Amino acid sequence: MFLGMIIIKPPSSSGGLGIDRGVASGGNETTGNGTDRIQYLEISTTGNTADFGDLTVGRSYPAGFASDVRGVTAGGRTGAYANQNVIDYITIASAGDSTDFGDLQGAITHFAGWNDDTRGVAGGGYDGNKQTRIDYITIDTTGNALDFGDLASGRDHMTTTGSNTRSVWTGGATWSANVDDIEYITTASTGNTTDFGDLTAIVHTAAGCGDGTRGVTGGGTSSTNVMEYITVASTGDATDFGDLSVGRYSAASMSNKTRGLWAGGYGGGWNDVIDYVTIASTGNAVDFGDIDAGNYESVGTSDVNGGLV
Repeated sequence: MFLGMIIIKPPSSSGGLGIDRGVASGGNETTGNGTDRIQYLEISTTGNTADFGDLTVGRSYPAGFASDVRGVTAGGRTGAYANQNVIDYITIASAGDSTDFGDLQGAITHFAGWNDDTRGVAGGGYDGNKQTRIDYITIDTTGNALDFGDLASGRDHMTTTGSNTRSVWTGGATWSANVDDIEYITTASTGNTTDFGDLTAIVHTAAGCGDGTRGVTGGGTSSTNVMEYITVASTGDATDFGDLSVGRYSAASMSNKTRGLWAGGYGGGWNDVIDYVTIASTGNAVDFGDIDAGNYESVGTSDVNGGLV
């Protein structure tokens, strides 16, 4: 979450730095030009976000992914039409400004990313066309993104969920319509996506998270509060999970191996609400706290990424 999307590897006594921290980067805070603000929270507690630092370039609608050490923000747009190809990163355990990582294959916005414990992938988006392209990077190095393969159709405004094996894209918009498609890749390989199933509702710009077994998406229009889930290791259609506290789209989502969070978004106005769920159960979201300044179009990542095992 990761379009309003996410990142992580679980805390480990064997050397992982995972400290259960979620980060929301960039977004739109009423100016329309894209903020450079980075905020963070501790996922296993409740409360409001705190300041982390700044991106190298202020932007909205980026993609994100992470390892247990780094959080990465890629692409997005500054202003209405100024797409970016910049990739930058932070060390999640410490606060501070981001550092340049490299460049995407092209300047792109409105796309979505996921990761395993080594590689980050980001697919789709808008660069003047609705893209099928999937880029990938090795998170704990630096350098430019490489070609992974293609989505089944060109679309933007998708969300991602997945596990440490699969990255899954859901929903989004083609030139002609919003879609309910779900498709996936094996993150450690390269190649084109494979059909997974369909969502219960046709949505765009939802936000997704996971616990390694189950992937959950939530929101998707200014009035949609629906959450639905898939079992990532299988294929099939999504199932109803429950409801967010408010309908919204373009929230930042993040997760650890237990909780999924949705922060901010847009639903009839800029939203500062943070909700959470227990991913392994079903039911409605519970209040967590507030994101500082109503924010939407940001990306969420964390050091125990949505479902890494």
